[in-house]
Amino acid sequence: MELTPVSFLIVCPLLFLAGFVDSIGGGGGLISLPAYLLAGLPVHRVIATNKLSSACGTSLSTFRFLRHGLINLKLAVPSVAAALAGSSLGAQLSLLVSEDVMKYILFAVLPLAAFFVLNRHLFRDYGGKAEVTRRAVAVCILAAFIIGGYDGFYGPGTGTFLIIAFTVFAKMSVSSANAQAKVINLTSNIASLAVFLLNHQVVFLLGLAGAVCNMAGNYLGSGLAMSRGSKIVRPVILAVLLLLFLKIIIGF
Repeated sequence: MELTPVSFLIVCPLLFLAGFVDSIGGGGGLISLPAYLLAGLPVHRVIATNKLSSACGTSLSTFRFLRHGLINLKLAVPSVAAALAGSSLGAQLSLLVSEDVMKYILFAVLPLAAFFVLNRHLFRDYGGKAEVTRRAVAVCILAAFIIGGYDGFYGPGTGTFLIIAFTVFAKMSVSSANAQAKVINLTSNIASLAVFLLNHQVVFLLGLAGAVCNMAGNYLGSGLAMSRGSKIVRPVILAVLLLLFLKIIIGF
């Protein structure tokens, strides 16, 4: 397809914003996917090209979290395995059940998620690094499997739901919860990107430009998430939940 300067003017600033939002509270795809659509890409190329830019951006923020010791590999490895199993099951289920079913479920889940985030006794920065306890392992595996299933079935806001689950139920610090969620997101991004690359669906020039901007947004956002914790993560997550609600209502 033919790219114009306008395509880059649309994608680059929005991909920066998507990376910034995603690194803090997840849900960057709610911004980046419409950006590629506005740039004129066909839907299948939108999804493929977005995977290129988001994989690059998530790689950078994951590296920053890892370098600061916020990723516990003993929790991350079983979480990734559970998420992959859940997403495979969710993808198969999506072939059998209408997408509308998930939208109806989300109408109930979104207010509940907002309640958890707004409740300062439940969603708060517990401080410290993620510890390997029976509770933490069980929550990580169960949350990764269930939310991974949602990712395979529908997808938007997966990282946001993971951060909420790890913070509220595993009692992780906000930064550690974000870091553990990034490992799962990165794994699913790379796996799906490989499929799209093999099928020649990625628009490289626009995708790489978007990737650079997405990485810049991720770098800035992950730094803020580590330094300011729930003070910045809470409002960003609420904004993502609102965007997801609007997506369900108006289908953008």
